Amino acid sequence: MAPVSPVHASPADQNADTAFWSSVSDHVMRYGPVFEKRVIDRAEGSFVYDVAGEPILDFTSGQMSAVLGHSHPDIVRTVREQVGRLDHLFSGMLSRPVVELSKRLGLLVPGLEKVLLLSTGGESNEAAIRLAKIVTGKHEIVAFSKSWHGMTGAAASVTFSAARRGYGPAAVGSFAIPAPNAYRPRFTHADGSLDWQTELDDAFALIDSQSTGNLAAFIAEPILSSGGIIELPEGYLAALKKKCEERGMLLILDEAQTGMGRTGDMFAFQRDGVTPDILTLSKTLGAGLPLAAVLTSREIEERAHERGFVFLTTHVSDPLLAAVGLTVMDVLERDKLIDRARTAGSRLRSGLEALQQRFECIGDVRGRGLLLGLEIVTDRASRQPDLEMADRIGDEAMARGLSMNIVKVPAMGAVFRIAPPLTVSDEELDQGLRLMGDAIEAAKR
Repeated sequence: MAPVSPVHASPADQNADTAFWSSVSDHVMRYGPVFEKRVIDRAEGSFVYDVAGEPILDFTSGQMSAVLGHSHPDIVRTVREQVGRLDHLFSGMLSRPVVELSKRLGLLVPGLEKVLLLSTGGESNEAAIRLAKIVTGKHEIVAFSKSWHGMTGAAASVTFSAARRGYGPAAVGSFAIPAPNAYRPRFTHADGSLDWQTELDDAFALIDSQSTGNLAAFIAEPILSSGGIIELPEGYLAALKKKCEERGMLLILDEAQTGMGRTGDMFAFQRDGVTPDILTLSKTLGAGLPLAAVLTSREIEERAHERGFVFLTTHVSDPLLAAVGLTVMDVLERDKLIDRARTAGSRLRSGLEALQQRFECIGDVRGRGLLLGLEIVTDRASRQPDLEMADRIGDEAMARGLSMNIVKVPAMGAVFRIAPPLTVSDEELDQGLRLMGDAIEAAKR
């Protein structure tokens, strides 16, 4: 990685920048993304600031996590107070923040009363899969072909969107079915619209032909984020739950990005009136800090306990992060941020659709609440993903002070994932849309 010096920087700044990128080259392991050249120094609200003090409007909430924005004063206050009182314990000890957060989460959805608090999304999915296996006594796990559920063990084995090659065998019994994509339907009705029921029936016929009779669970995101903001159509979750019940499988829903109000409901599955057997949360639950949870029914928890369920980690039930989770829930309720996700999401979507009218390269606008996708194509007739144009748009946006995250895996299209904090103002939304329009205009030249 070659050192990069900022334009118009002083000699001292240039030397510091050169030293920084030299250290990156010498000591920082590369782990997937291409590192952004603007070095970030601090963050507040909807903005991050580089070392030169220049603001960058954050339209991805960090790693799709900072649902309350950066450095929210209530979160800062909680961390300062809690870390000086009680931060970490032996895993067999309980504290009031852990029990209180478990209680509040466990009262949100009837049928999901029991709660396990962990650190990351991948970890919560590991626990959920392990739970499903011991309860059912089976081992086969099904997921969507565009899924992302984590980078460890069982979670990586049911992550089919990317990063599978070169790591040896996946877990035995890992199966994938196509995700229902209304923009690129595989099965259609006479009018050309997506026939997701026929697609689902076909997919499970293939699963049944491959299964050894050990189907334990299906794990899904209600909106596949890394898959390109693919939203499951209304009715799909109910049909999927029925497929699971017919086979004695459990339904695991991964709401790492859709949970805690982002889609305009506390949880995205609530729109469909379907309750999963197991729910996993992360990212938004800690508002950017490492907190995750697994929720399930009393019956499933009891059966797992009887069979010796173990998921003992160093940071299970840590009080510091539990206190943060309580604060996140307090702020969501006090500031009516779930309602805000609906109204702000409507404003953002209208703005994106207006850009779609202006620019032929925008093939589709999709998503729900404040989790939206913008797909860049060569033309609307072919719907061919335009990765080069998307790269140029992203670069032009960053140069203007707007950070957007793009899914660039060829099989998924070139999709910007747009997910500002729920605390974003109308003025900030309008600013982001304006910068986006300027970036697309510049990228066309």
